[in-house]
Amino acid sequence: MLLPLLVALFAALSLSSMPQAQDAPAAVSPPLALPNVMDVRVSATPERARLVIDLAAKTEFALVSLSDPDRLAIDVRAATFSVPEPTGKPAGEGIIADYLVEQAAPDRVRTTLTLSAPAQVQQAYVLDPFEGQPARLVVDVIPATAEEFAANVARDAAASATPPVADASTPAGGSELPIASRPLVVIDPGHGGIDSGAETTNGIKEKDIVLAFALRLQELLVASGRFDVALTREDDTFLRLEERVALARTNKADLFISVHADSFQQSEIRGASVYTRDENATDVLDKVLADKENKTDVIAGFAMPQMAPEVVDILLDLMRREMRHQSFSAAQAIVHQLEPSVELRRFPVRQAEFFVLQAPDVPSVLLELGFLSNADDMANLLRGEWQDRTADALARGISSYFDGLVPEE
Repeated sequence: MLLPLLVALFAALSLSSMPQAQDAPAAVSPPLALPNVMDVRVSATPERARLVIDLAAKTEFALVSLSDPDRLAIDVRAATFSVPEPTGKPAGEGIIADYLVEQAAPDRVRTTLTLSAPAQVQQAYVLDPFEGQPARLVVDVIPATAEEFAANVARDAAASATPPVADASTPAGGSELPIASRPLVVIDPGHGGIDSGAETTNGIKEKDIVLAFALRLQELLVASGRFDVALTREDDTFLRLEERVALARTNKADLFISVHADSFQQSEIRGASVYTRDENATDVLDKVLADKENKTDVIAGFAMPQMAPEVVDILLDLMRREMRHQSFSAAQAIVHQLEPSVELRRFPVRQAEFFVLQAPDVPSVLLELGFLSNADDMANLLRGEWQDRTADALARGISSYFDGLVPEE
């Protein structure tokens, strides 16, 4: 269920009647301070949809569920809109059938999403302008049951009759869909101690950048109230790669995220990316788990020590396959949230044989924040505003990944 803040109406709005654009009073001049809605984009799949509204400046928004036909209406406080295609079909096919952008009132632009199946807003938030991109409202939509949608419609109708409350973006790392228990997220700031990682000519070290970012991310995730969060290192400490993996495995982490910011000989290469373990990579962990006892230890709780070696091998392989699938899902969820917020590499979900991604029982991803060898990335990595925006997006991606997990029976 969505929090009341997300469905609260603007101070000057009443969504209960949902007036059409032609019903809006024509004699009232729009407030001069309100921005223009520059563009609207809708993409959809059967599993989720996303609405992105480009704004000339940050503004307020409100959301409401409507029936007959089933719709989601998203209002932003704006004086005008210059959307190139105010009506149309979403990119892709799925839970959104079509959309309409209209001037619902002199100070309000509405985007109405017509649903092809019951759906609800998972999260919604406004982004600051960055790197020539405008301010943006991002709304993520996921499937709902018919009962959930009907309850949302009834709730929003009741809310429209009460004094409005100012809207709020979904907290970073806090989807509106609660989960039963708090997962443990282990964040691994790369390098440390005698291992500086990548380094610029003026002495800026990868180990310091990724530690600062990891601490910001930890703070956001803890503040969301949804996660227990641990760091493999909280200071300038050197850890071997196998120690980092062991920390996640020993503590039965639900997600392991290793954070890096590398250099490359081609300085034009830039942007963030998320890695999972390459399906075709040599399995380094197999060299460690050489004997029967070690392999049995990996699947402790899943297999009895008396099991034949070939049975242990099969169970271990099945476990690894499942972890690779979950790791890929986590990478996709993270990239989905990073995409409107930061510069990404082409094909940002990537695979490589990183040792820290080898754990057979912990979903693991490696986040490359950017490249110290690229001037634009380097400037971003040192900016607090960029770090905050990226950590915020990453926290949302982590939350979205856990929302998408099917609860165990």
